[in-house]
Amino acid sequence: QVQLVESGGGLVEPGGSLRLSCAASGFTFSMYPMTWYRQAPGKEREMVAEISPAGGSPTYADSVKGRYFISRDNAENEVYLQMNDLKPEDTAVYYCSREAEYWGQGTQVTVSS
Repeated sequence: QVQLVESGGGLVEPGGSLRLSCAASGFTFSMYPMTWYRQAPGKEREMVAEISPAGGSPTYADSVKGRYFISRDNAENEVYLQMNDLKPEDTAVYYCSREAEYWGQGTQVTVSS
């Protein structure tokens, strides 16, 4: 069955960086676009970044453009989210998803001094 497992979240000070990973299994990873979402307390889940099956054509939410970078390793069945210059408003649970149909359990990112 499809499984997505995120890791790499944590507590970081404003201006810091984190790299999230999502390990995928149970499907042919290289055939699907992959997406990172986030959900802050009291807010709706929002798309953060998406990457095509071959790893090109990344798209980003306006709020993270120039700070976040999505990548993938099809040989390792993993997708990554490099997050730089983090801000308190980036605090959320981050999820990876396959086509908004399958979801991981999420990883908490907290940006605070």
